[in-house]
Amino acid sequence: LSLSLSLSLSRFVAHHGCLMENDQMISPTDIITGIVFIDGELAMLTLTADGELRSTEYGLRKSLSMKKDVLGFVVEGKRIRVKAVVEKDEGICCGRFSGDFARKDLVFEPLIDQTGWCYSLRQYLDSLGRPKRLLVFVNPFGGKKSARDIFVKEVKPLFDDADVQLDIQETKYQLHAKEIVKSMDVSNYDGIVCVSGDGVLVEVVNGLLERADWRTALKLPIGMVPAGTGNGMIKSLLDTVGLRCCANSATISIIRGHKRSVDVATIAQGNTKFFSVLMLAWGLIADIDIESEKFRWMGSARIDLYALQRILCLRQYNGRILFLPAPGFESYGHTASYGLYKEPPVSVKALGYQGPDTKFEDLEWREINGPFVTVWLHNVPWGAENTLTAPAAKFSDGFLDLIVLKNCPKLVLLSLMRQLSSGTHVDSPYIDYLKVKAFVLEPGALINEPEKEGIIDSDGEVLARGKKTYNCDKKALMTYDKLQITVDQGLATLFSPEY
Repeated sequence: LSLSLSLSLSRFVAHHGCLMENDQMISPTDIITGIVFIDGELAMLTLTADGELRSTEYGLRKSLSMKKDVLGFVVEGKRIRVKAVVEKDEGICCGRFSGDFARKDLVFEPLIDQTGWCYSLRQYLDSLGRPKRLLVFVNPFGGKKSARDIFVKEVKPLFDDADVQLDIQETKYQLHAKEIVKSMDVSNYDGIVCVSGDGVLVEVVNGLLERADWRTALKLPIGMVPAGTGNGMIKSLLDTVGLRCCANSATISIIRGHKRSVDVATIAQGNTKFFSVLMLAWGLIADIDIESEKFRWMGSARIDLYALQRILCLRQYNGRILFLPAPGFESYGHTASYGLYKEPPVSVKALGYQGPDTKFEDLEWREINGPFVTVWLHNVPWGAENTLTAPAAKFSDGFLDLIVLKNCPKLVLLSLMRQLSSGTHVDSPYIDYLKVKAFVLEPGALINEPEKEGIIDSDGEVLARGKKTYNCDKKALMTYDKLQITVDQGLATLFSPEY
């Protein structure tokens, strides 16, 4: 060592020796500690057993949490760059896709034992159980067709910093993602990421459930990065912990590797099934969602425009709904008699997941008869980034939240639509809001035009198109007839912020 460095080191050790003795800076359980250069100054750096990367420069302590802040690290010659993010102060914005986090790298040069520092950092990061290899679907057609741009500018750099390997697949057509996950080797990945709206998520869930090994496949967590029109699932996940719905926050949540389960609803009509994780709509909401497709070039603004048009020319539908109320909601509707349709026993191995094992024989069904303006069934709180459809919805409570709107003045309905962003619409006397554990929809025709029927929409896709509806000549999965919905609690797994 040079003479000046030796003198500086001597003073530093003398000063910090006192701190170590009096303040007990170094614990016997610390993973590694040593003298390093940070910004050209000597500092004491410690990786503690509880994952705090703590530096002390002449009594000034700074720290990063390996669990919360650190993405990864790289070696740059003699220096080690720890790549980290921290929550930004309110009002700070960076770049086109702003989020809740900003970069705060720690660059240090160990005086000795660089290899030991690299080994210790790697071992601790590996112990966190974070994903190391992900299959990423990028949907270039969703929303404003910005998914590819969002992935390149916002998502991939963060995954690169965290040393996560990515297999990237752009979806080329509807159900492309579903086809891939039905035949993929799930053992090759630690998760699946959808850079898209909610549509690709639904395809992935349905593909996994149609596999013969669906029990194993569903353990693979699914992550969402908002890049579509609705983005209801990732909005629900991030809003739960106070984070904004953006690529920055969503990607960091995936990197951290926390998970949560989510209910899956089985929508059945005879032997035909569709697995839903978001919602089912019939009436006004379905009409707005599907018929506004003609204005898709407008992005999310198409919803507001077409909602106004549909309210001014309001439709009401005949029909009936039946449901098994959750505890506390038994007063809604009237007593009804109903038995769930059950298929003959089949080989689960051959056909994949067949829906929950329902045992509702001894429970009392309730019914509500039309006409209806809309019927909305929800699995998570947010239907879109600006639509808090079901503020009381939970991810894995085994229930669906039911919103029923019958007759309602148009001016009141306009006010209710504005209240969707805050969730206060459910307080209206015109709305029934309850939780159910099973549901049956018997859709009918328009009350004033019996030759015209409606649309049944689930997770943004058309399940059934009635007579003389928008694009009624297109083939749909189901017919415009009775269907039933049951819920399997916590069946699927999502990457989620820590909650």
